[in-house]
Amino acid sequence: MKFDGFNQNDFETFTIDGLEERMEAIQTRIQPKFKEIGQELTDSLSAKIGSEMFLHIAKHARRTVNPPKDTWLAIAGNKRGYKQHPHFQLGLFDDHVFIWLAYIYELPHKSSIANTFLENIDQFSTAIPKDFVVSMDHMKKESSPITEIDLEKTLIRFRDVKKAEFLVGKQIAANDPILKDGQRFAELVESTYDTLLPFYKLSI
Repeated sequence: MKFDGFNQNDFETFTIDGLEERMEAIQTRIQPKFKEIGQELTDSLSAKIGSEMFLHIAKHARRTVNPPKDTWLAIAGNKRGYKQHPHFQLGLFDDHVFIWLAYIYELPHKSSIANTFLENIDQFSTAIPKDFVVSMDHMKKESSPITEIDLEKTLIRFRDVKKAEFLVGKQIAANDPILKDGQRFAELVESTYDTLLPFYKLSI
């Protein structure tokens, strides 16, 4: 199968009531698409980074009652897991797609990564386009344009607050026509990751 983009039906998955019912829709509608685009992105990142990267698709295994509000794939340099490592994410909420370079709270070396970014803070303003956004919590929809945040304060908070996270990338609204064009959307994801690759390399 060839990745053919995301459609309204995919986003409506998150309006389905019940954990089992929503999980079944995630597994049948979205995860096959994650496998298609995910393998392509993983191969591309492996070649560009120069070491093997591994695809992980969220299983939501810990959930027993509440259905997931979003779902994602992650690409990391570790075969067993991604949460404790810098990783690339691609996923959906009910109203947008997110494309992240992600550093989440399980990361054991948060403070050293934050310090590295603080030492290279000028690189963010010169290398990251103005339409990129930053999130401090991967479980929430909210993000802020990189041009509107105090990046130094954000990185200090990421370093010093145990639960603070740092995610940088793009969000694409569910009604954006590019999502229906599999090839164009895959190219957009790849170019977003290309922009973020120097920061991933800094952090490893």
